[in-house]
Amino acid sequence: MMGLGLLGTIIIGILAGFFAGKIFQGRGFGLVVNLIVGLIGALLGGWLFGLLGVNVGGVIGVLITATIGAIVLLWIVSLVGGRRY
Repeated sequence: MMGLGLLGTIIIGILAGFFAGKIFQGRGFGLVVNLIVGLIGALLGGWLFGLLGVNVGGVIGVLITATIGAIVLLWIVSLVGGRRY
């Protein structure tokens, strides 16, 4: 998410968390939790894509990476928490 600046990072994080909430659970979690899930998901997604050797660029690529990472994060939380989303 380098090069986007603080505001761009926050916007991408909110969008990624929102999309992940809609895809994985069917609803969002609210602005603050969506931001946290999206930002952590962006880090997780970037790490996972790096392990796989996938390199994405541009705002859309970062948004997709962050959303996939947020979905994986929600899946892991559901496994650990024993709660199905």
